Amino acid sequence: MADTLEDALQRLDGAVGQLEFAIARRLEGERRRGDLDTELQIMQDDRARLAVELDGALARLARMEAATQDVGRRVRRAAAVVREVVARADQPGVRS
Repeated sequence: MADTLEDALQRLDGAVGQLEFAIARRLEGERRRGDLDTELQIMQDDRARLAVELDGALARLARMEAATQDVGRRVRRAAAVVREVVARADQPGVRS
């Protein structure tokens, strides 16, 4: 009877050990899941911030392109005026 009781206690001890191990694995899994959730939230926040920054950069680029086109038009007009003045100055009978 003592052997039977001792065997039962050993089996109970083994079962408790397995239960503790399973609980530890479960808790570790939950901790990791929490870590992954946190990392995912951080990445989503970064993505949102980068999207806002990209939108701002694209808007600045559009303004720069418009300004560049405007400057290009002004330079072409100024060059045309300079060519016209030079052409008139090169005409015979025109004094500078």
